Order: sequence, then structure tokens, then C-alpha cells
Amino acid sequence: MDIATPTKRGAQGGTDSMDQSFKPIKQRIVFVSGGMGGIGTAVCRRLARTGARVVAGCLPGYEKKDAWLAQMQAEGLQVHAAEGNVDDYASCAEMFYQIGSVIGPVDILVNNAGITRDQLLMRMSEEDFDRVLEVNLKGAWNFLKAASRPLMKSKGRVINITSVVGLSGNAGQSNYAASKAGLIGLTKSIAKELAGRGVCVNAVAPGFISTDMTAALDEASRTKLLQSIPLGRLGGPEEIAAAVEYLAGPGGAYITGQTLVVDGGAHMH
Repeated sequence: MDIATPTKRGAQGGTDSMDQSFKPIKQRIVFVSGGMGGIGTAVCRRLARTGARVVAGCLPGYEKKDAWLAQMQAEGLQVHAAEGNVDDYASCAEMFYQIGSVIGPVDILVNNAGITRDQLLMRMSEEDFDRVLEVNLKGAWNFLKAASRPLMKSKGRVINITSVVGLSGNAGQSNYAASKAGLIGLTKSIAKELAGRGVCVNAVAPGFISTDMTAALDEASRTKLLQSIPLGRLGGPEEIAAAVEYLAGPGGAYITGQTLVVDGGAHMH
């Protein structure tokens, strides 16, 4: 785990007129699972720029970890890394124990880790269905359970990164859509459980976001995709990060159990 010697944290100070116990993001310790991917990196970067102490989760032995950390350091950002297996509760609990011992207890949790194993139902293997749910849904539950006590103690925040596919479904993604729909149900349930302790639990549902995969689309496919989006463009990882920052900050203090769709209007109901 690449975590620095702890430094003294700022004094607690309320910034929310309705809840004087709220700590600003700059006094928070943030954990972002899948923190070194496209959306994860954008979230880590944005929250670190507020002054928060950010820890990015990654798989053990992740080959791009050192280069990623070096880039964050070059940008002057205080970002650390913690290795572990998202689908294993003991590993998740150990990650949070180590973070708590060296930096302090996590009080903003961003569940972002996710994988895809796309295939039509008739061709999808049972292993691929199970694996996507293990990482995308069970992984979020693992981190929620491991962080629940410190979150309640600090009136923390949870932001789960789901997907519009969890709301609308998508052919060839029955496993992914099920995992993301399940994450919305998980968000609502945990929001009800933790609301009495001042913890706000919400989800952000990205639509079509600019990634290496969408960049590789041929011109006809890209045109068709853009025509399905009322705003006429793909979203950027930074726009998802902005939604996360809002829910993690004082503006999100009276929002819980909600799913914020960030998709350019593609899935209006």
C-alpha cells in the first residue's frame, strides 16, 4: 500500500447551514475503488484538488500503478494507492484497516470498480455472468460493509457509480445491466439503513462517456450514437467526477437514496 505518513488533519468546521457537523471535502479521506481507470482517475483528481486525501484502489500488482501515482504527484496532488481484491470481503476490510492505521478512517467512499463481459444470453457463460456481479455488485457491498462504522462515525458520504444500462437494460449486457440495477437497489437500501446516522448514500449513472472504446468506433457507428443523445455529444469522465464532487460536498447534505443520471438526456423518461 502506497500511503504516506499521516499528517495532522484540519479542525472540524461546519459549512452547511443546516448541519453544522458537516466537514468540507478538504478535511475528508476519500477511497475510490477502481481509482486508476478513466472515471476513477477523474474522480481522484477532482477530489484531490479540493484538498481531500484520496486513496485509489487497484488490483494487487497492477502494472500501471507506479506511473499513475507519479503522474498524480507531478500534478501536485496528494493521492495514494491501496491494493486489494474487490470481490473478496477480507481483502477489502484489510485495505480499510491499513488506510485507517496510516492515514485515517475513510469517510467518503466512491464505489467505482467495475468490469464487463458482454455477450448475448444464449452465448454468455455462467462464469461471465457470475464474475460481473461479483465485482460490480458484491464488490460495492464489500466496501460498504467494511467502511460502515467509520462512515457512521463521521457522517460520511457514499457515491456508487452505476450506469444508465441499469435503468434501461441493453442487449448483450444482461450481466452488466443486472449488476448496475442491483447497485441502484443497494444504494436505496443502504441509504435507508444509514440515514439515521447522517450518512448520505447516492448513485451516479453515467451514459455514453468518451473512452478508448468509443474513440475506436467507426464513423457510421459514432454518428448513430451521437444521434441518440439530445445534447449531441459524448460525456467526459470529468463530468462524472463533477457529479461525484457535488454529492460528496455540502450541496449533497440533504440528498440520499437517489440516482443522478449524467447522460446528455439519452435516457429521459
